[in-house]
Amino acid sequence: MTGRTHDTAAFTFLLAAVAFHPPGSLTTATLLLAILANQIGGIAPDIDQPTAPLWRNLPVGGLFGRTIDRLLGGHRFITHSLLGVWALGWLANFLLHFFQPVMPRVNITVVWWAFMLGVVSHLVMDSFTKEGVPWLLPIPVKFGIPPLKALRVTTGHFWENFVIFPALLVLNIIVCYGFYPTIATFIHSHVKQ
Repeated sequence: MTGRTHDTAAFTFLLAAVAFHPPGSLTTATLLLAILANQIGGIAPDIDQPTAPLWRNLPVGGLFGRTIDRLLGGHRFITHSLLGVWALGWLANFLLHFFQPVMPRVNITVVWWAFMLGVVSHLVMDSFTKEGVPWLLPIPVKFGIPPLKALRVTTGHFWENFVIFPALLVLNIIVCYGFYPTIATFIHSHVKQ
């Protein structure tokens, strides 16, 4: 899937989580950092791709991207598995605890969960592509939805651009409409300064 589809899917997962299980009171810093972490989580599994936006936007990103690609076994390998989800979750947890002293008003548990929802959304969305995802590494089988590869989408082509991406936008509207009282209450009452 393309970056915009991953970004939208990550936000959709986060919005659904807030609608179905609203967190308690949050500081504005926690809310903003959770949204940022969710979006980073939505693209984090592509750290194994040398042409990922992260690497393209750094001065020597190409070198880092190629090195990381080789270390992680190439694109859609370790970072696109449950092992990768665990590793990215562990790394995010470590970094959040490391930086906790400089952000004492941030609920790092909420931020971590937002990040993890983004990571999982990435793997779910990539499961719809022809390549599939090796969810159970080290078992080298790539799983896809639907199981028949011929029925899956090609990244950046018609089905992603004109069916899946718009469907995610519509799903966000449906969740906002269907859970408006919950989401409005969360936004107006639970976010404290």
